[in-house]
Amino acid sequence: MRAEFRSTPLPPPPLQFNMAAHVLRHAPAQPDKLALQVVRPTGAERWSYARLEAAVRGAGAGMAARGLAPGDRVLLRLGNTPEFPVAFLGAIAAGFVPVPTSSQLTQAEITKMARDVEPALVIAGEGIALPDHPAPVVTEAELRGFEALAPCDYVLGDPERLAYLVFTSGTSGRARAVAHAHRAIWARQMMYQGWYGISEADRLLHAGAFNWTYTLGTGLMDPWAVGASALIPGAGVEPAQIPLLLKRFDATIFAAAPGVYRQILKHHDRLALPRLRHGLSAGEKLPEATRSRWNAASGTMIYEALGMSECSTFISGSPARPAPEGTSGYPQDGRRIAVLDVEGAVVDRGQPGTLAVHASDPGLFLGYFNAPEETASRFFGEWFVTGDTVSMAEDGAIAYLGRDDDMMNAGGFRVSPLEVEAAMATCPGAGEVAAIELRVKDDASVIALAYTGTASDATLCAHAEAVLARYKQPRIYAHLPALPHNANGKINRRALRLDWPEKE
Repeated sequence: MRAEFRSTPLPPPPLQFNMAAHVLRHAPAQPDKLALQVVRPTGAERWSYARLEAAVRGAGAGMAARGLAPGDRVLLRLGNTPEFPVAFLGAIAAGFVPVPTSSQLTQAEITKMARDVEPALVIAGEGIALPDHPAPVVTEAELRGFEALAPCDYVLGDPERLAYLVFTSGTSGRARAVAHAHRAIWARQMMYQGWYGISEADRLLHAGAFNWTYTLGTGLMDPWAVGASALIPGAGVEPAQIPLLLKRFDATIFAAAPGVYRQILKHHDRLALPRLRHGLSAGEKLPEATRSRWNAASGTMIYEALGMSECSTFISGSPARPAPEGTSGYPQDGRRIAVLDVEGAVVDRGQPGTLAVHASDPGLFLGYFNAPEETASRFFGEWFVTGDTVSMAEDGAIAYLGRDDDMMNAGGFRVSPLEVEAAMATCPGAGEVAAIELRVKDDASVIALAYTGTASDATLCAHAEAVLARYKQPRIYAHLPALPHNANGKINRRALRLDWPEKE
């Protein structure tokens, strides 16, 4: 049997559509229901659906009052606060294009991104690096004031039009802006039962920060789109405190990256969570050891999902159909998925190959912003090629086997080794450098840097702090007399991983 999955396609969205209106469509019918709680051990900040919609539509009105034109980009430089999703949805509601970015990025990093997307407006939190760019700046305090404005109308239009941009590390080493249409939120319906098992009665606590796209989708927009309640830990909450929040605030679903589950289990052997039904995991591969320990400690299962910035998640286990051991789950209903060989042909089930998503998938990106050639390079005929090596079992379950390239995973963020190497090579005395993802435990890996120059580890570490966002910074350094190269003269990262020197 061929390694291809087809199911009945998701019905198309309405011809006149707005992503933000879809997310908040339950607000008029349940204005007093809790939409958001920012939870801490000392209490919680509460947002009703009425307040949330007023803030979103007020934000859209405030941006429009700044003279923005339809389709103008709005660069979000905001921290871990509710203003992040308010600004994101507010821009979309009013017909503008938000560009969320990590608050950890340095000025040099965000300046490069700003040049790519040419924002017409920057919304900035205090203390967060801003780009060297002429776009006017709206402060977070000013954004809060927009809530009192008369609400903007939802700008309806073609669901295929550009809604937002998110940056991802390209294999070339340069961050690329991934362009998504308004229909992307419509496609997320395939996750509701294909992964989450969520209903309007749920209270979903996501452990991530507001300004992480995993949190934005799974932790906020998807619960709101079904009329449920979203819970987000306040800034400064440690993983060890999360079980208290899960219990105190009656969370029924918990979502986090694998590293958060590991951190919780470091501090808790037993977890008394009577309302919790299950957990969700994405961002990187969930180790089987972590899954088993969580199940033993809490009595609940973790359902994993596999996806990427260009298409969100599309392979997952769920309460209705748990993933068999050693797999990431099944293609969600409504998807069309295949496993391809090097020539683009579909392989047989049980054989390894590259995971691909059909070009008709409603959640698939529009392309890389202003980069048509790079966009075209990711397609093999009618298939978008993910770069993930997998195999499909006879029953359709997908086992993740690794990446086709050298992309690294840092706490749920995909990072290009070329980007890290380019930044670190500018350190005086670095010599030749090579970055790899290095597994340090069965359930944990870090970014490591090998170098041949005379610089010290401390010098390299200080340089990394100055030029790279924290999640891109190497955590381990090794001085080598020379780096391994292949026959074409390129760094052989596989050999470097296999022969990485152990510390004495």
